[in-house]
This record gives sequence, C-alpha cells and structure tokens, in this order.
Amino acid sequence: MITKTVFIAEDEPLARDVLRDAVYAHSGLRLVGEAADGATALEQINRIRPDVVFMDIQMPEMTGLEVLQRLDHLPQIVFTTAYDQYAVTAFELNAVDYLLKPFTRTRFDAAVARLLETSAPSKDALNQALTQAGQRMPERLDRILVRDRGRFFPLSLDEIEYMKADSKYTAIAARGQTFLVRIGISELEALLDPARFIRIHRSALVNLDFVMSMKPDDQSQLQLEMRDGTHLMASREASRILREMAI
Repeated sequence: MITKTVFIAEDEPLARDVLRDAVYAHSGLRLVGEAADGATALEQINRIRPDVVFMDIQMPEMTGLEVLQRLDHLPQIVFTTAYDQYAVTAFELNAVDYLLKPFTRTRFDAAVARLLETSAPSKDALNQALTQAGQRMPERLDRILVRDRGRFFPLSLDEIEYMKADSKYTAIAARGQTFLVRIGISELEALLDPARFIRIHRSALVNLDFVMSMKPDDQSQLQLEMRDGTHLMASREASRILREMAI
C-alpha cells in the first residue's frame, strides 16, 4: 500500500487529537508534523514538504486559506471545517477535499481513499478552489451538525442554550438534551454571534436568550441561572462585560 506523509494544521487541541488518532489508525498515512497556528503551519509545511495536509480554516495569525496562498510546496489538502454542508460546496472540487466537523471515521477513510488515488492539485486548480471558498464561506454559523443515536442532523443556533467544554468534546445543551461534538469550544465561539453567545469562562458559552437571571456572589462574580435550571458561574472579566451590557 502507498504510504503518504501527513501534516496537521489545527489550532484546537481537541480537533488535533481527533485527527491524530484517525491518522495513526490508517495504515496508508504517516504523521510527520503538527502546527497550532497559520504562521507555524506555513513554515513547517514548506520545510517538511508533506504529501497531505489536514488544514483547519480558522487559525490564529493566518487562516488556512491564507496559508495555502503562500505555500511554496503544494501538497494535497483536506480542509477541516465546522461549516455546515451548504457552505462547503466550494471545496467539492477534485483539487481539494474537506471534512465537516464532527466527521465520522467512515468519512475520514473516504477522504483518505481519494487522496491515495490522486496526486497533488495543480496551482491553477487550487487557486480556483481558494477563490470560490472566499466567495462562499459565511462569517457566522446558522446551525451545527450534531449526532444522536447514530443519526446526524442540523441543530439551529436558536435551540442552543449553552455549551461546555467536556474532555475531548464540547457538550451542547439543546432540546432538553446534551449533544457531544468533536469541535473545540474556542472554534465554535469564533463562528457565533458575539452579541448573542457569550463566553462566560474558559469552558462555557451561553446563549443570552436562555438566561433567566444573573446574581452576583460575594466576590461580585455573576452566577447565571439558565432556563433548564442549570447554574453557571461567570469569570470576573465575563461578569464585567455582562454588567456593561445592561441598559
């Protein structure tokens, strides 16, 4: 079997763990490097010259698309993205593949099978993909794909009450249930409306539409009571921001 060297460019530790495990489990792939920001990814990819790069779109310092525009070495690219399917049709070209988070191992294996059968894209094909991606990619999410008992379905942001970081997952409270997605909470925050979804501390995001009340404790930090009865404590900085939002 052909073995291809792989580089992972992904700023979320959770997403890197998922991709790393998937690469290690595939006999046709060999991991040769990782980067958590765009600038490091650019330097390392040009130096290591991997066959394949799993590239996140939203990264610090430089986006995945900006990295691709500046590469001297042109590998095969698989985008990893949290955008739902209507927004990633720009990537459905022979030159570039994508994995929609949260992706299944079956979907990962399908992307790898395609990579093993093809060569790196031409510069013209990649430029075409980048142009179309830049034209179509939304700045904010309208929905998130979640999994429940073997089914995938879109969950509207209007239904999401709050999100909490949970080990290798983000737990999303909605519809009276908790859905686990393999997307880091920081990545989700970057795709949400900041006037509506507030990061109240390192491991929690809340939808203000579902906050029943906010009460200060002895340290003047706000405790939020959600509609489902859950109590969440805001950090000092988040408490200050929430107070400033009050009319």
